[in-house]
Amino acid sequence: MIPTTIPHGRTARRLEWTHLPPHVRALIERECGSSVVEAASQGGGFTPGFASVLTCSDGSRHFVKAASQKAQRAFAESYREEARKLAVLPASVPAPKLLWTHDADDWMVLGLEYVEARAPRRPWRGPDLNASLDMLAVTATFLTPPPPGLELDDVATEFVDFPGYWDHVRSTRSNLPHLEEAAALAARFADVCGGSTLVHTDVRDDNILIRADGVALMCDWNWPVVGAAWLDTVFLMIGPRGDGVDVDALLTERELTRDVPDEHVDIVIALLVGYFFHQGDEPVPPTSPHLREHQRWQGEVCWDWLCERRSWS
Repeated sequence: MIPTTIPHGRTARRLEWTHLPPHVRALIERECGSSVVEAASQGGGFTPGFASVLTCSDGSRHFVKAASQKAQRAFAESYREEARKLAVLPASVPAPKLLWTHDADDWMVLGLEYVEARAPRRPWRGPDLNASLDMLAVTATFLTPPPPGLELDDVATEFVDFPGYWDHVRSTRSNLPHLEEAAALAARFADVCGGSTLVHTDVRDDNILIRADGVALMCDWNWPVVGAAWLDTVFLMIGPRGDGVDVDALLTERELTRDVPDEHVDIVIALLVGYFFHQGDEPVPPTSPHLREHQRWQGEVCWDWLCERRSWS
């Protein structure tokens, strides 16, 4: 287990309902069909955009996201991309459904299906992790090939800069044992990550919901790519590995990963080490105080995981 002080589920510093301009609150209430009487901001994640469960006077609940194109341009664009992806996801994909959007008046607003659910508990436990792995298997089935109408980069294009992040590791962590071997592994990622599946790429506890019946749903479809169906399973394992779960045993059991060569998994982990160590050393955004700490922790988890898998000291 890799210790951390990250307050899981309370990492976001978001806009609140009262922060939204009156005309944005009015249009949301029109779309909801009733006046908002309660707004519960969602504390997970690392972005400052508005993301709240709204309870209306008629008793209905709605999940709404919003970001200002002027004040939060990057996050408005992220929400715009999420809406574009959600609009074409098959109904069979386990994800909350997009109900409506508003992209005008300098605001990007998304109305999504409200789901009575919770985030996976941390540290990760068996039932939540197995439900999430089951969800990834279903998702891969219905997203191979990706839905028509989406223009997506493949994983080799999207992650092309990642091997170069090992130059940063060389300059900041030159005492890491087996550094050059790890960098050489990362450089081979394009040879092993190709595929014909829509890969979410951001599979973490704050992007997963667990319903009361134990079924898991995937949220935040902002930046998927086309690649190997097993990649999301490896990405998901970072948090559980840091929480002390024997994730390698699960990789050998699960359909998406059991036939993937160990070397291919090692290559992806090495790629992630360079990325997370690089990003973790970037300046801390004032709107996301826990982001860099979380990325550094993920880098440490992936490095420890890689060393164990490769029998490195």
